[in-house]
Amino acid sequence: MPGLEPVDPEPLVFDKPDGRIVQVVLSGMVPRGAVLAFYDQTLPQLGWSRAAEQRFVREGEGLRLDFVTGSASSDRTTLRFTLTPR
Repeated sequence: MPGLEPVDPEPLVFDKPDGRIVQVVLSGMVPRGAVLAFYDQTLPQLGWSRAAEQRFVREGEGLRLDFVTGSASSDRTTLRFTLTPR
């Protein structure tokens, strides 16, 4: 999403026989509501279906979006994506 940048240079990735586990954290000066609206619109275009609030599924994988609290600035949004096998 425009305005969000990776917190770490490389995502955390584990490949397992059951599937992959990937975690990436993004942060930026973007309102939380704008982030949710962006991914609610964008992820279905990439084949993801909404399973629950901030949860999506696609072809045996689950994607969870978690907002991280405790950032130094209240205007900063920090979002963790976690991809796991279903």
